Amino acid sequence: MQTILTRRTFLGSALLAWPGLASLKAAESGGAMGWELGIITDEITENFEQALDFITHYSLHYGELRDLWQKNIMNLSQPQLDRAKRLLQEHRVTVTDIGSPIYKYNLPEMPVYKEERSSFKAKFTDEDTERLLLESFKLAHFLGSHKVRVFSYWRVKEPAKAYPYVRDRLAKAAKLAGENGILLVLENEPDCNVGTGEDLGRILRDVNSPHLRGNWDPGNAAMLGEVPYPNGYNHVRGLFAHMHIKDVKRDPKTGKLVWAPVGGGFVDWKGQFEALRRDHYEGDMSLETHYRRPDGNKVESTRESLMGLFKVIKETS
Repeated sequence: MQTILTRRTFLGSALLAWPGLASLKAAESGGAMGWELGIITDEITENFEQALDFITHYSLHYGELRDLWQKNIMNLSQPQLDRAKRLLQEHRVTVTDIGSPIYKYNLPEMPVYKEERSSFKAKFTDEDTERLLLESFKLAHFLGSHKVRVFSYWRVKEPAKAYPYVRDRLAKAAKLAGENGILLVLENEPDCNVGTGEDLGRILRDVNSPHLRGNWDPGNAAMLGEVPYPNGYNHVRGLFAHMHIKDVKRDPKTGKLVWAPVGGGFVDWKGQFEALRRDHYEGDMSLETHYRRPDGNKVESTRESLMGLFKVIKETS
């Protein structure tokens, strides 16, 4: 029989799983270090209200929005957006950024025909770009944010050849963002042409716009063989306004890289956080779980990763 997860049972299970004072102190130490820590809500559950319950239960106050109620945020109706805004206000959760799917599709000059990649319920093309940008700007303002996350088109066999097209389009988008009071944050994504810290640092310096910053993702960089810290970080230091937190390990059975709970992989998160503190990082950050336990439970997988994150933060403080 399928269990129906109500708000009451959802919160009840969360309270029973609460590991106690040590983790609470770890969470407080994260806040004391001045970091605005949140979670990408659909990594917890597609039920937006339950995701917000989870976030506030752990005394966090930030959320990144990508999918809500089984829909990409760019496809929500106005009544759904109104509901989302009301729930955010009720939970006193601030939106760090809109996790848009912009530029997570084919580059027209160099299309990738096999698109079996993670697009998070978004089916758009480059023809939709200007409309998506303008709609995402309005959406960000409506939900109380000034940041929109973007990508760099599906990765081609020779990303260097795609680079000029990607750079020029991002420069154009940054100009439009500036005119609308928005900061674009470009994520390094292994399935896209900007995949590592080195890639991200290069394009941000070349575009050289105050309206385009980075979304530094050490886990994604690791997936392309880069050592996230210190190597990747050295390329993006001072150039990003948002970051994602997840971990990576090598599967001993297959030898492939797979997602892991934070602290359970080889990303040097302790070193990364220490560097952020030394460099006076003032941006925000989101736990992007990705890791799934063998039973596939998203809530418990996120909880496990969050506890690992609190532990690393405590060790860093």
